[in-house]
Amino acid sequence: MASAAEQLASNLNLSAFSKADELKKRIWFTLGALIVYRLGTYIPLPGIDPAAFAASFKTQSQGIAGLFNMFSGGAVQRMAIFALNIMPYISASIIVQLLSSVVPSLEAIKKDGEAGRKVLNQYTRYLAVILAAFQAYGISVGLEGQGSIVADPGIFFRISTVITLTGGTMFLMWLGEQITARGVGNGSSLIIFTGIVAGLPAAVVNTLELGRQGAISTPLILGALVMAVGVIAFIVFMERAQRRLLVTYPKRQVGNKVFDGQTSFLPLKLNTAGVIPPIFASSLLLLPTTIANFAQSGGTGFLATIATYLGHGRPLYMVAYVGLIMFFAFFYTASVFNPVDTADNLKKHGGFIPGIRPGEKTAQFIDKVLTRITVIGALYLALICLLPELLISQASLPFYFGGTSLLIMVSVVMDTIAQVHGHLQAHQYEGLVKKAKLRGKKK
Repeated sequence: MASAAEQLASNLNLSAFSKADELKKRIWFTLGALIVYRLGTYIPLPGIDPAAFAASFKTQSQGIAGLFNMFSGGAVQRMAIFALNIMPYISASIIVQLLSSVVPSLEAIKKDGEAGRKVLNQYTRYLAVILAAFQAYGISVGLEGQGSIVADPGIFFRISTVITLTGGTMFLMWLGEQITARGVGNGSSLIIFTGIVAGLPAAVVNTLELGRQGAISTPLILGALVMAVGVIAFIVFMERAQRRLLVTYPKRQVGNKVFDGQTSFLPLKLNTAGVIPPIFASSLLLLPTTIANFAQSGGTGFLATIATYLGHGRPLYMVAYVGLIMFFAFFYTASVFNPVDTADNLKKHGGFIPGIRPGEKTAQFIDKVLTRITVIGALYLALICLLPELLISQASLPFYFGGTSLLIMVSVVMDTIAQVHGHLQAHQYEGLVKKAKLRGKKK
């Protein structure tokens, strides 16, 4: 942990940062966008009694609704206009990516480069609208069935709720895209990260208060804190872990000059999928249970059965959670890294892996290595997300101490710092190029 922090500190040159005007603009834009998001989580849904809903929410705060509330930055507890957060968009992204690997027409669009990516993004937006509207309608029906929460139940309330919640999700989707394009970091991940971090101080205070009242023992609180520190250190280590394949380039002659052969490395991350699998898994598990929790408050039937068996901490929830994490770890890795294309690029540039024939054999070797390290990466993600969840379900600690939340926070911070470092390097490189041009003009 200390060495990683020292390395990051050495990488971030403060003098270079003070001169990087473009980077500062991007950081200010990101902060401004996230402040707008946080303000939206405090604007209540029209037509409801926030105090009555908050009292009703307390009975469900330790279930799947509590997990959803953590991802939304407390917007669910306040039933704000951003209560759905960006989860419908993430669910739509999952579905489109899955279909693009199965449906031939979508697969052809996916292979069409930048133009195909724009088309799939548009399909994702359309599907996100449908999913958000579907969830919003279920929430509106559930709110009407919870007594005096809704001031004037009826079709007008349902329509206004669907429009408001769907519009909130669409705005966050747009805001995330703007952060990605004009700010620093991945917009969708930063929105989820901000929601989690916003509730962290209150979670710590509540946990300490429960310890003071005797509801949670002091050794358990200390153990949870030690576990959180250990999990963070383990996440940092695993996220930086790589399997580097040696690549050799033979001697080449350019004109009358002969250049010696060079060696480099092809880095394969242990966890290529990053934080995507836990987010995708949580999103899919939240989708069927969101409506069930609100539409069947204490009732019976099919939806109530789903809410019961897929409740947070239940065996079925744990099994489904691990299975989805493992699946998306392999699926997303296969989506972002193509061994055949990598082998072809090495062959075009004359590079080869010692002992492996260029072309198809190289692709097979890279795929074999990638599959093995992805198994380790998927098991690491499942362990990080499952072990703390088991402890939380048994000890009733806040979700913020869970592996999913810690993984998201650490991964997003590391990714954002890496992007800041990249912008600083680009700025320093541009400065060197300008100085070289000025020296050339003087000569």
